[in-house]
Amino acid sequence: MSLFGTDGIRGEAGRYPLDLPTVYRIGRILGRMVGGRAARGVVGGDTRESTPGLLAAVARGLAAEGVFLENAGVVPTPAVADLVRQRRAAFGIAISASHNPWRDNGVKIFGADGLKLPDAAEAEIEKSLPGETAAPAGEAVAGVDPALAAAYRRHVTDAVPEPLEGLAAVLDCAHGAAFEIGPAIFADAGARAEVHGAAPDGRNINEGCGALHPEKLASLAASGRFRIGAAFDGDADRVILADENGRILDGDDVLWLLARDLARKAALDPPVVVGTVMTNLGLERALAGIGVSLVRTPVGDRHVVRAMQENGATLGGESSGHVIQGALSTTGDGILAALSVASLLVRSGERLSALADLRKVPQVLRNLRIGRRVPLDEVVRLARAVRDAERDLAGEGRILLRYSGTEPLLRVMVEGPERSLVESIAERLCGVAEEELRV
Repeated sequence: MSLFGTDGIRGEAGRYPLDLPTVYRIGRILGRMVGGRAARGVVGGDTRESTPGLLAAVARGLAAEGVFLENAGVVPTPAVADLVRQRRAAFGIAISASHNPWRDNGVKIFGADGLKLPDAAEAEIEKSLPGETAAPAGEAVAGVDPALAAAYRRHVTDAVPEPLEGLAAVLDCAHGAAFEIGPAIFADAGARAEVHGAAPDGRNINEGCGALHPEKLASLAASGRFRIGAAFDGDADRVILADENGRILDGDDVLWLLARDLARKAALDPPVVVGTVMTNLGLERALAGIGVSLVRTPVGDRHVVRAMQENGATLGGESSGHVIQGALSTTGDGILAALSVASLLVRSGERLSALADLRKVPQVLRNLRIGRRVPLDEVVRLARAVRDAERDLAGEGRILLRYSGTEPLLRVMVEGPERSLVESIAERLCGVAEEELRV
């Protein structure tokens, strides 16, 4: 199996490649890659019960090569990326499986530029791993330095120019990495936040809460007490919003809000926004209406960032809630995105329901658990079903089937002019896929 997926190394904690000996060996390989002695890195992680052990394993591997780590403790993944640049470190490591269940975990590695490792560097680690047989040694990770989290707090707060002036917000921190720092940043910015999902026990991360389950947030947001609701995922690199009526707003809505505001201020230069193949067709049409082009990439924030660099774009993201503001961050930052929208509310004096007026094309997403992965163009019945469905859409929609890069899932996306039609097509495709891809 491939070691790296679309967002670092991810899998069930305790099993290859997230067992402690393997993570130790990855630390040693990375230590040699970054230059060994005198090199310095930043590490942080989320609230899973497996995170401290994995963090200690990779730290020992790095220490065995003479590499020193600064430990930020429980912080969002984007905090690690930011701190690498602030501290002028050689690399950063975030121990997190993002939106996955608590039993999973992951290792996300950033280079000195705060960007995810390039493909060539990941390939080098993967190639070197079988030959790395040294027994665990080296020192344990350094104690948590509170100054690191404080530096990230200042960075995010300073990125929002308008004080939030008592703006009432409700936050769902998914019992994850944002559980302390997210509310603190909102308070630093002047907001009054009611906080939920902020009692992690190591196993409740993402459990019926956060960006994957925003229904409770939406209900709270509709109580009449808040101007905005924000739900983060386990490592707070994505956000899902809710307006004052309880309407859920995803990453496409956030991109529309920020892109239109930048365009009105003549600050979207060039007039390009980067999305993915999952980005709703409605966003593409809305952006075109204000003279902004949408560039699509494969799913994964690393692909979005790469396309942003290639096109000179300053804004990009995914429907899932990854939003990358290139002038402020090198990766998706849910807290920063939520603050940016909250700042827009204060500056405009408008309600979020009035500003979030993106007209989306009906879209259905299905996640189908599968028993085997076969190149989809080799699944004859499924390919035929897709062609039939495309004829039904008559050029007025899109169909996308892809395997998840982090879980044993087939993701089925159908867009079209009518919800009943796209739901019917999605059910039909899932039925064929289930028969063809089960164990």
